Amino acid sequence: MGSMSPSTAHPPADTHPQRILIILGHPSASSLCAGLADAYAQGARDSGAEVRLLRLGELDFDPLLHAGYRQDQPLEPDLQRAQADILWASHLAWAYPTWWGGLPALLKGFIDRIFLPGFAFKYRKGSVLWDRLLAGRTADLLVSMDSPPWYYRWVAHMPGHHQMRRAILEFSGIRPVRIHSFGPVLGAEAARVQLWLEQAQAAGKRAAARRLKASV
Repeated sequence: MGSMSPSTAHPPADTHPQRILIILGHPSASSLCAGLADAYAQGARDSGAEVRLLRLGELDFDPLLHAGYRQDQPLEPDLQRAQADILWASHLAWAYPTWWGGLPALLKGFIDRIFLPGFAFKYRKGSVLWDRLLAGRTADLLVSMDSPPWYYRWVAHMPGHHQMRRAILEFSGIRPVRIHSFGPVLGAEAARVQLWLEQAQAAGKRAAARRLKASV
């Protein structure tokens, strides 16, 4: 279905240091999410990780699966490179906003287009079970929201978090998935935003350090 890779597992190279791909799912390069992604990248680099940053708003691709999975839709060059970056990475960090309780359309379309059968997963013949082709990778989610995180957790029941962690990443073998929620963004003062950026930077440092410890 447009995947650049055969239908076999794609474990990351067992190398040191950590290889981190940061995916900015907000269309604006001047958003809080962009700042969180940059801070995370800085923290990871400071701790010795190799880092690549993918800004979805700068990619040239059609976010729609026009025929669903019924027919092949060739991947644009930017999506081919994105798949290659995911295979290169040992850790993925996703920075995106919560809009209407879930993922922004740009990010969802990106996932629809590249997390394809044969790349992210493969159903077993004659079975409801599947192979998780991206196993061996871990992930962080840096998620902004206008609602307080406690409200999103206990009242809204975290639909976007569940979708991204369970239905997409863990389904494809990426685990554990650590979630960092930042909010409420609406009306946040500069000191609060600075604290969030520092927290994102610290998360990047921890992600790099986990690979260091595993390699000792």
